[in-house]
Amino acid sequence: MEEVFSFGLKLASSLAVVGIFSWIIYVYGNLWYKSQRVRRKLQMQGIKGPPPSSFLHGNLPDMQRIKSQASLSKPNYDQFLAHDYSAALFPFFQQWRKQYGLVYTYSIGMKQHLYVNEPDLVKEMNQCITLSLGKPSYITNKLSPMLGNGILRANGHSWAQQRKLVAAEFFMDKVKGMVGLMIESAQPLLLKWEQIIEEQGGGATAEVKVDADLRGFSADVISRVCFGHSYSKGKEVFLKLRSIQKIMSNHGFLFGQSGFLEKLKFRTKKENEISSLEKEIESLIWELVEERKRESSSEKDLMQLLLEAAMSDQSLGKDFSKQFIVDNCKNIYFAGHETTAVAASWCLMLLALYPEWQTRIRTEVAQHCPNGIPDADSLPLLKTVTMVIQEVLRLYPPAAFVSREAYEDIQIGSLNVPKGVCLWTLIPTLHRDPEIWGPDSNEFNPERFSEGVSKAIKFPQAYVPFGIGTRLCVGKNFAMVELKVVLALIVSKFSFSLSPSYKHSPAYNMIVEPGHGVYILIQKNR
Repeated sequence: MEEVFSFGLKLASSLAVVGIFSWIIYVYGNLWYKSQRVRRKLQMQGIKGPPPSSFLHGNLPDMQRIKSQASLSKPNYDQFLAHDYSAALFPFFQQWRKQYGLVYTYSIGMKQHLYVNEPDLVKEMNQCITLSLGKPSYITNKLSPMLGNGILRANGHSWAQQRKLVAAEFFMDKVKGMVGLMIESAQPLLLKWEQIIEEQGGGATAEVKVDADLRGFSADVISRVCFGHSYSKGKEVFLKLRSIQKIMSNHGFLFGQSGFLEKLKFRTKKENEISSLEKEIESLIWELVEERKRESSSEKDLMQLLLEAAMSDQSLGKDFSKQFIVDNCKNIYFAGHETTAVAASWCLMLLALYPEWQTRIRTEVAQHCPNGIPDADSLPLLKTVTMVIQEVLRLYPPAAFVSREAYEDIQIGSLNVPKGVCLWTLIPTLHRDPEIWGPDSNEFNPERFSEGVSKAIKFPQAYVPFGIGTRLCVGKNFAMVELKVVLALIVSKFSFSLSPSYKHSPAYNMIVEPGHGVYILIQKNR
């Protein structure tokens, strides 16, 4: 008996050794070797970059080390409009850019990356129409609990099919019909700030933290647009999505480990929490969908339009239709409120610093909107408001990156990009390059957009706050109209300056947002 037991242990040990040995061969042969082969293909085209410092993690340890070193010497924020905050948030990209130029290669885990900040290549990358160039899989996989397989995360034919259905609901003629809802959503914010001023004596200035209030406003807008009169339930979806975002941001989702290492991780408490939130969100959204099916209303919200679009396309199938609606409600809700709220916060921060632009906006709104309230017809006439928004999105674009993955070998300009390579463009660096924008590239100057984007810079393709080409943000029109509405309303009613409580500290939490909020001192216009 003992001999049998001993033989069993030896056999188990031998199998374990064989298993480990086979795993090592798999890692070397199928992952590491392929990664090195891809790297050599890029190097043969004259592309340089930092050598991987870790067998399993590539350049990730270097990125973490450079980030730690940069955090020890905090940037000088006394003249923050003259500094490039991307050097503080992404110091490794800036360091390698200085060493290797506008195009270089590096790796995260077994995944080879290509940093691209050369304008012509950015144009080629974003206007590439092949479905073989999509969102990086290792990033989108991590975002699955929050975005499902909606338009922000999908690739290939699934993405093309969803874009055809979703984009139609954000054409300008439909967005114009949403202006009334946006104005309605702004009223509680305006009333709240008026009450704060009244509590200070009416004629005095009062301090407000605008980013929190703007996030509430934007969530209210997207809730009304998406869920109609059921927007209060929509707000519950927003709160849960926000919770998932915070959990993911706190765990470094962007530059964490990828590939097979990710699969080896045990489910942590946070992962279980995300999974629970994901199920609750999907359940809430589908409850709203079922509720909408039972209703008959002449006023159709976005959910109803998506429902009709999905159901009318017989090729989708019942299961896909349901998941399409749930996932895209999540996508529209996250992208539609979070990025707009952050952009509006940056707008008020810069307008607080440059009150002369408040005066110009106020004059323009008074001219085209006699009662101070814009409508669908007057919004296109607010040229100054548009210029300010465009300049804010240049200096502080909420999206920090344009990212793609080659799912097949493809040609981008003069580059042969091997299958599996991820391409990254750092938008803030592109938007502040003096070679593109001129010597005042780090200054707030909305006047540069007085004749539109095409005349503002040497290479129009280098202005990408919403992306460009086939994956241009479908919500661009929606975001621009919402920003115009809220800025016109706020500036026509209030004057404001930056509060001493404000600490300039851009932070990356999936989007570039004010790390400590935006505090301004406001007073009511007479």
